Amino acid sequence: MHHKSITIALAGNPNSGKTTLFNNITGTRQKVGNWPGVTVEKKEGIVSKHGYDLKIVDLPGTYSLTPFSVEEIIARDYVLEECPDVLIDIIDASNLERSLYLATQLREIDCKVIFALNMADVARTRGLKIDAEKLSELLDLPVVFTIGNKNEGIDTLLQKAIELAESKSEISQKRRVKYSKDIESSIAKLQRSIEKKIAGILPYNTRWTAIKLLEDDRIVKERVVQKAGDNGQDIIQEIQELRKKLIDRFDEEPEIVMTDERYGFIAGIIKEVLTTSTKNRIDISRNIDLVLTHRFIGFPIFIFFIWAMFQLTFSLGAYPMEWIDIGVGGISALFESFLPDSLLKDLLINGIIAGVGSVIIFLPNILILFFCIALFEDTGYMSRAAFLMDKIMHLIGLHGKSFIPMLMGFGCSVPAVIATRTLESEKDRILTILITPFMSCSAKLPVYIILVGTFFSAKAGTVLFTIYIFGIIAAFVSGRLFRSTLLKGADAPFVMELPPYRAPMLKSLLIHMWDRGKMFLKKMGGIILIGSVVIWALSAFPRNIQYSVDYAAEIAGVNALYETKIKASAKASAKASDRSGMQSIQEERDAAIKKIKLAQDAEKMEKSFMGSIGKKLAPLFAPLGIDWRGGVALVTGFVAKEIVVSTMGILYAVEEEEADALQKAIISSGMTPLSALSMMIFVLLYLPCFATIAAIKRETGSFKWMFFSIAYTTSFAWVVAFSVYQGGKLIGFN
Repeated sequence: MHHKSITIALAGNPNSGKTTLFNNITGTRQKVGNWPGVTVEKKEGIVSKHGYDLKIVDLPGTYSLTPFSVEEIIARDYVLEECPDVLIDIIDASNLERSLYLATQLREIDCKVIFALNMADVARTRGLKIDAEKLSELLDLPVVFTIGNKNEGIDTLLQKAIELAESKSEISQKRRVKYSKDIESSIAKLQRSIEKKIAGILPYNTRWTAIKLLEDDRIVKERVVQKAGDNGQDIIQEIQELRKKLIDRFDEEPEIVMTDERYGFIAGIIKEVLTTSTKNRIDISRNIDLVLTHRFIGFPIFIFFIWAMFQLTFSLGAYPMEWIDIGVGGISALFESFLPDSLLKDLLINGIIAGVGSVIIFLPNILILFFCIALFEDTGYMSRAAFLMDKIMHLIGLHGKSFIPMLMGFGCSVPAVIATRTLESEKDRILTILITPFMSCSAKLPVYIILVGTFFSAKAGTVLFTIYIFGIIAAFVSGRLFRSTLLKGADAPFVMELPPYRAPMLKSLLIHMWDRGKMFLKKMGGIILIGSVVIWALSAFPRNIQYSVDYAAEIAGVNALYETKIKASAKASAKASDRSGMQSIQEERDAAIKKIKLAQDAEKMEKSFMGSIGKKLAPLFAPLGIDWRGGVALVTGFVAKEIVVSTMGILYAVEEEEADALQKAIISSGMTPLSALSMMIFVLLYLPCFATIAAIKRETGSFKWMFFSIAYTTSFAWVVAFSVYQGGKLIGFN
């Protein structure tokens, strides 16, 4: 049945609960992409409610309609130019005064607005009581209380939004901020000039345009000049004259005066609608912070949480990982038994299943890691982590805000690099971008798990935690070096907002986890599948290999030798009614044949195209304790770090029906705990994947920093891995 469609945009301050509401409304029916022309995440969802198809658009968080960051520009442009049917302003009810600044600006544009007083429960616990009816009357718009993480008030909010969208009444021009006489006179004069000279050229409310021009809004001024030509220049000239008069009158820039008057308007509203309980009230967030941000015990608690995250990732993920591994082995065995020997069979079993299968088994670990990161974000602890790291970050000339992109880097380096846009200083941004790839992203996790599980299974969680901490240390050392040489400059001032703690909603956590997990699954069907096929082709050709030994003759000899033993054992077993002796001989024969086949596979691999590449790379990786197969795997990791494990699954000739086949093959190759540690250190530190390199180029706007990142990280990784391996040999650790 066809429903009428309504577009609803969600706006609001950061940490107002906007994304929680969006997730609650749309559930898994979300489409995530980028805003046109920029790499800032765009979220949309379509739901059917009350006989309507509602398109919900989650706008980036913004504090005002006077934008500074890319996210704020996007939010404002969407509201002004796309003109959604209804705009829902998500207001933090526990911080009403701050939230109302954006709200008053939204009232100045021609848009149907509804207020959602979110986190009403937090406001109540703080002893705050808001008169929603009075607020609605004062601002002449609908107001609804909501508690996003408990799904309260959301249905009412959507009903009100639909009613407002379908309302035929004109958008109220009343209840807007009234500025002082001189400001209002200048707005009116400028508004008349806009209507006379450039009417219809800009898709904006003329009063709002006049206000923004008086506030010297750079973007609006540029658009007036670009689209209105000479008339636009006349308007700009008039603005300069009006601004000069206002500066003479108030001895302040007009935008400062207008901001003060907005806050005066807000103060009046607050007095009318907000009452504070006089009883002693407990601020739960503040009390929790007394412990979690304590200058002595806060940091050890943070370290414990990170350690627990990795311990949980490894230990809890081991069970589903084993189930998936058995499933992959079963699929491989099924193809082995049904398909005749051919190149296609080799491609399916040793290329696609061995390559993709060796990576997909780590999906549970990656989902657990993403779940933990989402838990930090949704509870509000992520901001506390940045606050705790502030003093330490100052050691490398950065502040705690830079640690948030770095912490995001544990999930994926690409959004972590993009997240540096929130930093005001260009040098801070570049420095943070250069050191963020040292954070172990989820793509490196499969490499660690296979090597840690093979050589350090008794202390897997602790070793994994140590690797991640080593990456943080490497980032700090590099950051200090860069700040002292390439990126000299003073520390930027910094104020870290600490949002109130919130009880995480399982539905929201699962949506965040799944959104990020989908990226991993998409790689399975895309880049990792293609990479696995390419690596298989390089390892499967040429087909006409001249072996140093006649392996077929050796297998025939083994069969002939054991055939006599089996016949003799069969006769003895018939007399004694005991077939265990014959079974033991058959197992010996199968083991001997398997050993010959593995030797044949190893020689075949060495003489393949991939083997030739590996032999050329061998001198580079030999000092690190990494054989030619490991070297080839590391080189393919430039495309995506998951392909390192995929490549190892193909290059180490393994029997896929064995759950721990790859681990056994790694041990049989001669790799030791020390060389495994060296390889993990190299994977931790060397050049980022192709997608991250592209993000670095895009965000820095320079090939110079992109190539510098590649050269520095790779050379640094080699030196550190060399020191670990050779130093370990000197002290007798192997």
